[in-house]
Amino acid sequence: MTQASSYRIAWLPGDGIGRDVTEQALAVLRAVAEASGFALHVDEQLIGGAALDETGVPFPDATCEACLDADAVLLGAVGGPKWDANTGAQRPESGLLQLRKALGAFANLRPVSVPDALADASPLRSEIVAGTDLLIVRELTGGIYFGEPRGRTGDEAYNTMRYSEAEVDRIAEVAFAWARKRRGHVTSVDKANVLVVSQLWRDVVTRVHAERHADLSLEHLYVDNAAMQVVRRPRDFDVIVTGNLFGDILSDLAATLPGSLGLLPSASVGGPVGLFEPVHGSAPDIAGQGKANPIAAILSGAMMLDELGRPEAARAVRHGVEAALAEGYRTADLWREGLTYASTDEMGARIRDHAVQFINQVPA
Repeated sequence: MTQASSYRIAWLPGDGIGRDVTEQALAVLRAVAEASGFALHVDEQLIGGAALDETGVPFPDATCEACLDADAVLLGAVGGPKWDANTGAQRPESGLLQLRKALGAFANLRPVSVPDALADASPLRSEIVAGTDLLIVRELTGGIYFGEPRGRTGDEAYNTMRYSEAEVDRIAEVAFAWARKRRGHVTSVDKANVLVVSQLWRDVVTRVHAERHADLSLEHLYVDNAAMQVVRRPRDFDVIVTGNLFGDILSDLAATLPGSLGLLPSASVGGPVGLFEPVHGSAPDIAGQGKANPIAAILSGAMMLDELGRPEAARAVRHGVEAALAEGYRTADLWREGLTYASTDEMGARIRDHAVQFINQVPA
């Protein structure tokens, strides 16, 4: 397949530290693209609270059009105390939900890795977490969050956990496709001993494996056991695939392993345009102060490069992150005595330099 020479990126910095961290991500991506011989054309648009203040809505039509016309979307963060009194469609977060719906994203990808340089920052023992490299594939548009009927009547409330075979099939396919690019092992998480919907989930994942990916490895775990095993033996996991509710919980549990939310990227894919964003919030109390950790946004950019068919450039970005950490550079969330304190911009610059050196094969 011929690679494109340029890509259109819709940049949605959003609120709070969203701009701080995504500016650094874009600086790294542009440098890596130039060194690799391709170009990025960036179109900045409004979303969230910034869009509300400027246009009166959290997801303007112009933003939607720009995102649908792009090859990928890079998002910072949305929301903050300034808009806490807003309700319904006037909340900044509703813009994010509208964005995901517009893009047709049904799979959320949450990689969690713990390089040796960060093992001592984890709340778990370093020998347990060092070398962890797992990917959680969470179904994003179905399950109990969206199932009908739902409601509240008098002293009773109810939600419905609902999945179709087609929904499970497509998310399983995403998981197996990623396992094929990684270490070849999928763990499917459900509650099939109790829930009928989980029995369907297990049946479909098993069929997809047998019919299309029998050369890969598949195991099934109940969600309660899976939660325990992610803490006890995180290095044993490669790709975890699960439904919306279980994925929400397990991805946040796994997010504690590296010791900071500032390290964790994510992607929402499945439609024609992928959405890439750090998992952390907008942290308006430190916005513009040089304290935010840009690594999650930068690694989200690496996921974007993977999705755009530029795996070597993505590998360079990840090398840049690992090299900067190995040198002892840390932002405020991870700094301690004996390490080198770095501002948001300084950390971004160090990662950028190492990434470009990796491409050019110049020793650091």
